[in-house]
Amino acid sequence: MKHWKVATLGILGLFILAGCGNDYLVRTSDGQVMEAEDKPQIDEETGMIEFEDATDRDRQMKQEDVEEIIER
Repeated sequence: MKHWKVATLGILGLFILAGCGNDYLVRTSDGQVMEAEDKPQIDEETGMIEFEDATDRDRQMKQEDVEEIIER
């Protein structure tokens, strides 16, 4: 009986940890909204904002084209 409880708590803990990942929404000045898997970063060399979208494509955008970045 004890093993059941420990296993249940372990599985519950894994589900909680899996839900801790943050998604970000990138809203552009022309009204588009894209979902980013991780926090978008600024490339120091080019000044572009880089992120991986929900379809695992690498995206780059000019900073002036990004209206806001929202953490969900």
